[in-house]
Amino acid sequence: MSTAAVATTPLAAAYEYCAARTRRAASNFYWGFRLLTPERRRSLCAVYAFCRAADDIADEPGATPDPERLLARWRAELDAVYARRPHHPIGVALADTVERFAIARAHFEAVITGVETDLRRDRYESWEGDLAEYCHRVASSVGLIAIEIFGYQNPSARQYAVHLGLAFQLTNILRDVAEDARRGRIYLPREDLRRFGCREEDVLAGRCTEAFQGVMAFECARAGEHYGRARFLLAEEDRPALAPAEAMRLIYEQLLRRVMFRHYDVFGPKVRLTRPEKAALAMAAWARPHLSFLYRLTG
Repeated sequence: MSTAAVATTPLAAAYEYCAARTRRAASNFYWGFRLLTPERRRSLCAVYAFCRAADDIADEPGATPDPERLLARWRAELDAVYARRPHHPIGVALADTVERFAIARAHFEAVITGVETDLRRDRYESWEGDLAEYCHRVASSVGLIAIEIFGYQNPSARQYAVHLGLAFQLTNILRDVAEDARRGRIYLPREDLRRFGCREEDVLAGRCTEAFQGVMAFECARAGEHYGRARFLLAEEDRPALAPAEAMRLIYEQLLRRVMFRHYDVFGPKVRLTRPEKAALAMAAWARPHLSFLYRLTG
């Protein structure tokens, strides 16, 4: 956390600081952000900047000699946010956001707890109650924050956000297997590795064995199941407001399909979408509820 950040940072400058960080880092999520009104977009950027700052501590463990202490400073900043005495530009913007949209602190606490897990663990035994809990903390909690900014009418939106978060995080895990392996981490549950006879040393060495492909196919199906549950839970009346979330869903589902199309070999170039592909998917997410509304008016 930079010592140059002070509590006197003007609100507009604080939001711009968060927006700049988001534009640099949120290459997939930002396409959904573009579908929001300026007020909602800047608030979501504040949320993203906070979560990303915490997450980067675990993703770049060698960048600081004491990552747990740095994470504790972000927890202290969260205290300051909810006390309306923030110090960092991210905190300044976030304090305004959480008050404006009445966002519960527990969701941010869950994100920090998830990052703490990353600092202390590099293996997960099972999905249920283990990796799923981690994914809920670092991703579903963010989804539950985001829908308060998007706005919704049907309570089913909360479970929609939970399943979408699980699917997003699992998709990230699957496309980042090689990157995580270079850090000595394996998120694929040991229970599933054993089920398919996949050895940890093969994952760490980047070997796309038949057993590894079996594990990946199984996890891709699991992610697909959560995408399916999210689609089912999205109420018709919430489609316009949640179009940004749907844009992210379409992008991440396509990333998952790319993993499958490669026959689960994620040890080469990273699975990505082009900017035109992401733009087209975001536009499709925006168009569906709006065209449906026009059809109902003219039908």
